[in-house]
Amino acid sequence: MTGRLPFDPKKMKSTTRGAEGTPDPSAPRSRAPDEPIGVSVLCAKIDRALKDGLPARVRVIGQISGFTERTHWYFQLKDEDAVVGCVMFASAARKAGFTPSDGAEVVVSGRVDFYAKSGRVSLIVDSIRAVGVGVLEERFRALCAELRGLGWFDEARKRPVPVFPRRIAVITSRTGAALQDVIATARSRCPAVEIVIVDARVQGESAAPEVARAIRAVSDRRNDLGIDALLITRGGGSIEDLWAFNERAVAEAIVACELPVVAAIGHESDTTIAELVADVRCSTPTQAAVRLVPDREALARELDTHARRARESLRSRLRYEAQRLESLSRTPTLADPRGPIVVHRERVATLARRLGQAAEGALARAGRRVDRATVRLERHRPAVAHERRSARVEALADRLRRAGKLVLERSASDIESLSRELDAVGPGQVLARGYSVTLDASGRPVRVMGDVAPGARVTTRVADGSFESEVVGGGSVAEPPREQPRASRGPRRRRGGRGQMDLFDAGG
Repeated sequence: MTGRLPFDPKKMKSTTRGAEGTPDPSAPRSRAPDEPIGVSVLCAKIDRALKDGLPARVRVIGQISGFTERTHWYFQLKDEDAVVGCVMFASAARKAGFTPSDGAEVVVSGRVDFYAKSGRVSLIVDSIRAVGVGVLEERFRALCAELRGLGWFDEARKRPVPVFPRRIAVITSRTGAALQDVIATARSRCPAVEIVIVDARVQGESAAPEVARAIRAVSDRRNDLGIDALLITRGGGSIEDLWAFNERAVAEAIVACELPVVAAIGHESDTTIAELVADVRCSTPTQAAVRLVPDREALARELDTHARRARESLRSRLRYEAQRLESLSRTPTLADPRGPIVVHRERVATLARRLGQAAEGALARAGRRVDRATVRLERHRPAVAHERRSARVEALADRLRRAGKLVLERSASDIESLSRELDAVGPGQVLARGYSVTLDASGRPVRVMGDVAPGARVTTRVADGSFESEVVGGGSVAEPPREQPRASRGPRRRRGGRGQMDLFDAGG
């Protein structure tokens, strides 16, 4: 990039005069070496000097301080001797992959910018990378993802801290400044709350298991020691110094603890897994003590306020009841108790009359209903119903007797007629007319000559008896006579029984 040419007054004169050599009032005039310049001119020179004297992109290493996040990131990058303001816009911050904290050492890349309106030089950061904590940061994120999946970060799992704890156990280093802050704050707020100190290492390789053992010991002996809440705290430091509180053993001990756990680890910008799984997280040890220990002065003020409100409420209530009593004493009922009695006596009398009339009307209606029911009952009385049914039965019996007599008479007439018919065509009448019938030894009638053999004995039946004879010879076998059709004798009435007996039937 080509820089500006240095200022040359001679060239300025030659280019700012008119055709006749007079000065051009619209051209900038030349300044003396000691003549002052405007602020905007100076800012423009500074901006140009920065752009001309620095590369378009720089990489800077330093420690973060004063980190704030307001859509964009604003922080200072410092070392032992200097500090520079930095801005990282939201679009670049989303690509960072982590949120830096105060005290973290980082390498940033960006461009230097001079903002004339505020007179501030800032480093516009395009990318940021942590120095020396990449592995720890990776472990931290992996463990956070695992514990979040287990539900250890869920607010629904966390317990409230007691409002008035009797005794608080503090797990920290006995020699640390955090413990002194907690003790001083607790004594100033409410000396009645006891502090039980549980000494444990809070930094180094053995710190995590030692803190976990201390948490379990306090949880197991909470009833014997009378502990109502547990505070885990330590002062600030680098991520390596605070790493004991990012171990799974400590997080597991906090989750399994039977007491409400308050955690205050490092500075306000520091975040540890112990704080994320604790029931309450505080930014500093002092804030944790304030959260756990009630303020006696505030309690006294609150008690006074409640007492004053109670007295005022009682006075107000007494005044109200007194006014109400006075108002009631002026009512006609209390002023003259006999008045309501007279009024109600008249109402009672009126109601009594109405009640009597209603009772008489009800009795009359009931009497009419009884009369109608009596008439209906008389019609349906068993004796009356029995008489009606007896008359019907007697009439039916008479009809039945007449019908039976008529049937008997008709049957007797039919029997007599049939008897005469039977006598007229019976075998006895045939024999009486001169006919006879011959039976073989077995009683069957002899119809043709072939039915008997010479020497056989036969029986001949006539009208007045029978006689036996022996067959001594036989004649020629004559063709049996053809059966002549009977003369029609008109229709016969047959009523049951067997058919007409054959003249030559064996039954005779």
